[in-house]
Amino acid sequence: MTADRGPAEVALRPPVDVMRPRPAEEIPGTGSTPGGLQYSLKLDGFRALAFVLDGGRVFLQSRSRRDLSREFPEIAAHLRDHLPPGIVLDGELCAYREGRLSFTDLLRSHGDRERSGVPVSYIAFDILAVPGRDVRALPLRDRWELLGTALREVGPPVQRVLATLDEDTAHAWFRDLRSVGVEGIVAKALDSPYRPGGTRAWRKIRHSDTRDGALLGVFGPPERPRSLLVRLPDDRTVQTSPRLTPLQARQVGELIRDRLGERADHPDHGLVRMLTEPLPVELREAAGRQEGARFVRVRSEE
Repeated sequence: MTADRGPAEVALRPPVDVMRPRPAEEIPGTGSTPGGLQYSLKLDGFRALAFVLDGGRVFLQSRSRRDLSREFPEIAAHLRDHLPPGIVLDGELCAYREGRLSFTDLLRSHGDRERSGVPVSYIAFDILAVPGRDVRALPLRDRWELLGTALREVGPPVQRVLATLDEDTAHAWFRDLRSVGVEGIVAKALDSPYRPGGTRAWRKIRHSDTRDGALLGVFGPPERPRSLLVRLPDDRTVQTSPRLTPLQARQVGELIRDRLGERADHPDHGLVRMLTEPLPVELREAAGRQEGARFVRVRSEE
């Protein structure tokens, strides 16, 4: 249970910028990086920093710095009850349906998930602070040991991510675990400290049928858009096709509600409601259209 400790034990408070992996085409060899690599599963969920604060508070910080604790109260309560103030974890909120990861269920309300019996876990892959100490400057190999110690007696729904130092095992996971919703592998330099922003010390290798883009604006009613204006990795700006499904339209409408900007007359695509800041999205090349892209999902909480 939580120890009775004071504010002096909390060395790191929100918000904190996360460390982000750079995309890579293939899994790097363990000998390609001085000090070696750790390979961990890239899960299909919401990226979140978990702050266990004084006074029995837990802050689940999304990449956009929102507090997700009210949306995932069972995770917040488990962290509060099993970890001391001062612990800060980095990890992924993951929902499960019929034996596989289900990103769309994360977008539902807590009540909806409970009524449908959809469980949620918090899968930690790093630790940024322990009581009284910010440990981000330590190499990953040391932080990984601290993470194991911190979670030793915590148990589900909070656990440490599956990881290995063996390159062959990483390739097997990449090949065999796609069917349960694992997106790929993250390769991390064991000597790497935790630094905010994108870094080549961490590399993500995703299955190649999708790619990243940026959501710039929406066409149609903002609360239920029919299509999206997106920027592709090669900096082309295109309109998604085909029309968003009702579920996609509702999810996008909810996520952009606080980011709506002015209407604009795009020279190629007509009237569009722009966002005040782009959101990362996952796209798939639209079949038969040279410049088309099919929307998969917003990756705002990755």
